[in-house]
Amino acid sequence: MIKKSAFLLFIVSAVCFLGIAPVVAQSSGFGSEKSSWHGYDRYDFVMDELTLEITPIKAPESERNGVGAPAKGQRRCIVVVPKVAAAGNPWSWQGCYWDHRPQAEVELLGRGFHIAFITPDPGKQWDAWYSFLTEKHGFSKKPAFVGMSKGGVNEYQWTTANPDKVSAIYGDNPAIRPEDLPKMAELAKRDVPLLNVCGSLDFVLGCTKAIENIYHQAGGRITIMIKEGTAHHPHSLQDPKIIADFIEEAQVASIAKPAFLDDSYVKSYYYGVGNSYLYLPKEDTYATCRGPVFSPCYDRYDKTTRSWGNTGMAVLVPNNPAAGKLWVLRADRIDRTTSEVDLALLAKGYYIVAPPLLAQRGPQREDWSAVYKLMTDAGFSKKPALEGNGASVGEAYAWAVENADKVSCIYGENPVLRGTMVTKGNPDENAKVPHIDDLSPLAKAGVPILHVCGSLDPWLDRETRVAEKQYKKLGGKFKVILRKGEGHFILGTQDPKEIVDFIVSKTK
Repeated sequence: MIKKSAFLLFIVSAVCFLGIAPVVAQSSGFGSEKSSWHGYDRYDFVMDELTLEITPIKAPESERNGVGAPAKGQRRCIVVVPKVAAAGNPWSWQGCYWDHRPQAEVELLGRGFHIAFITPDPGKQWDAWYSFLTEKHGFSKKPAFVGMSKGGVNEYQWTTANPDKVSAIYGDNPAIRPEDLPKMAELAKRDVPLLNVCGSLDFVLGCTKAIENIYHQAGGRITIMIKEGTAHHPHSLQDPKIIADFIEEAQVASIAKPAFLDDSYVKSYYYGVGNSYLYLPKEDTYATCRGPVFSPCYDRYDKTTRSWGNTGMAVLVPNNPAAGKLWVLRADRIDRTTSEVDLALLAKGYYIVAPPLLAQRGPQREDWSAVYKLMTDAGFSKKPALEGNGASVGEAYAWAVENADKVSCIYGENPVLRGTMVTKGNPDENAKVPHIDDLSPLAKAGVPILHVCGSLDPWLDRETRVAEKQYKKLGGKFKVILRKGEGHFILGTQDPKEIVDFIVSKTK
């Protein structure tokens, strides 16, 4: 019979020989003064508010899963340890309402997160607790933060003061101090995603809407869930999977910046802001949901150098680029109002590229050509699709007429076929030149055109119908899709399939 010790040695040797790393149980390093919290080891400490000295204690049995008020001049601190820590020692912490509806924290423990707590309010004591966990115990330098109600005040106060020390923020009916509200833009710029879960009848719902507006303007990622018919309580979601998934996914490294973009490009995000509705079976209600947890989210890069004015080149990057490096040259600015067409094209692997738009002079031919050269020098398709809305379609025509061999197709929504781009040979930079006078270069190059117009758009007859007649006379392919009852500004979400199919069929 093989002795037990010899058998274990044999197993370890075999595992090492096969190149498989054995799982080794490790001590938490927090000492022996522990209790239990929802089936996991809990370690308690007191911190001296003046000296910041942290001393382990045994939690009184009377506290059970909760925590008592600290003695005067002290802070209570808690760490709960997972059975097996996830790679990188991720953790989540909070500063109010310990053990109140803790289902998200329990779920995170099961995924290898540590859970930490310190009594309010933020200050040097919180900084010391963060240092204790990250420097002495090797926790991640960027924890997630959870804040319910006043806990939102705490989390936003500490994270806006330490934007480089947080991976994600989950706020549940959170409040925020007015002085911290404008600072939220700094968190957006530091790529800290937010998830706010609120009741539709909650008195602090306005805080979340104000934060959402700031985050959108700053290009950050914010997801909102508004539970219909609920007030400030109950907090959280009975099924915490969405919350835990959000926090866990925030630990994953982001996609690297495309090689053809240099350091003058600043990263933000592009995602749909329309509402969807999710049934919450355990609450028996629906939540109005919007943001990147519920909508595909794409990296956006904007050039910031002054050489291209206030609005420089912008690039939307697909998560899974299509073969052939396909792209769309978008004639108008990319703002927070997302395009269903662009979202659908991004999902198919297309890059969306907007050329610079100078504040005073408008679009410039040289800038568009420079963008085209940058993209094609980087191996992108020599024939991008052109798209635009309103008067920007006229700018697309102006460039396309002079570069017909560099265009695969043109798509315009309620086009106005005139603009500010100076045509070749015309030195007057203020000239307003109609661009439908001669479309023969496009027809000769076989560039197909698609216009989508509201039937009540005042520009329909004087622009699109004139261009359609002329182009077909030249032998070109020109299609018009009418949206009955719509004017110049298309209302509501439109199905982009026919438009996207047109672009895809002409660029592959």
